[in-house]
Amino acid sequence: MIKAENLRKKVSIGGGELEILKGITLEIKGGDSVAIVGASGSGKSTLLGLLAGLDQPSAGSVVVDGQDLGALDEDGRARFRARSVGFVFQAFQLLPGLTALENVMLPLELRGQSDARQQAEHFLERVGLAPRMQHYPRQMSGGEQQRVAIARAFAARPAILFADEPTGNLDTATGAKVIELLFGLNAEENTTLVLVTHDEKLAARCEQRITLDAGAIVEAA
Repeated sequence: MIKAENLRKKVSIGGGELEILKGITLEIKGGDSVAIVGASGSGKSTLLGLLAGLDQPSAGSVVVDGQDLGALDEDGRARFRARSVGFVFQAFQLLPGLTALENVMLPLELRGQSDARQQAEHFLERVGLAPRMQHYPRQMSGGEQQRVAIARAFAARPAILFADEPTGNLDTATGAKVIELLFGLNAEENTTLVLVTHDEKLAARCEQRITLDAGAIVEAA
């Protein structure tokens, strides 16, 4: 499902170069749940962005769902993400001028789905937000906003869901509910789940754990 070979990422800084990722090689099977863990600055979010096609590596290759991301231009990668990938971010990334329902419907409408409203309503009900569909993000708690983001991600029925610190802005009790929701939908939809997290409870629920340190994999179990 996801295969990275000798993945490297360098950025220019202060007249020199900083190597963020140093030859990452990994494989994630379809339907698996994987936690990417490590200290701040270890390269976790950079790796997630490369695996998701949000950024390009300085060297190496990424193949996702049979597609070599390096063979696609920017528009091609955007089309691939719209078709195969879902995202959940720590900061929720909801549009403040749209209701919960509209936030979930929007990516479906952009794909031309005629059943966008039906799918959005179904997944908002699934995450327990049926009474809140017409509310705006500012009228919702952090946990509710994250549940909208999860509904939006799963409504497109992606082959892969990438989540960057999905419980990072939530209190412990709310984070635990979000974890249950993520893994419940993961099992129901058979979605490959790739998470960056500092949350040990979240990491422990995953079938595979990849630990980064200074841009390199130091443990994979």
